[in-house]
Amino acid sequence: MRKLRTGDEVIVIAGKDKGKRGQIDKFVSDGKKVLIPNINVAKKHVKANPNSGETGGIIDKALPFDISNVAIFNADTGKADRVGFKFLEDGKKVRYYKSNNEVIG
Repeated sequence: MRKLRTGDEVIVIAGKDKGKRGQIDKFVSDGKKVLIPNINVAKKHVKANPNSGETGGIIDKALPFDISNVAIFNADTGKADRVGFKFLEDGKKVRYYKSNNEVIG
């Protein structure tokens, strides 16, 4: 079970976009990097390809973050938080915020 999942709201804790928030779109590089839309955007020069109908020009492309540079965002505290695992009374394994022991849902 991963500490971060697709759809989790995360906050960037290191790099040029430090402090920005967004939702995880997908994992790349065997789960070691995450892709967050509209964060860590770079300009890419694209060559036109008339056979496939692509036009050339400069496009914005979201680049992946290393998973160590993002942390899950806790809406109750308004800050980044750490994730832990625990078992509920019915035996179900869940993730929880370490700061206030609230289950992530």
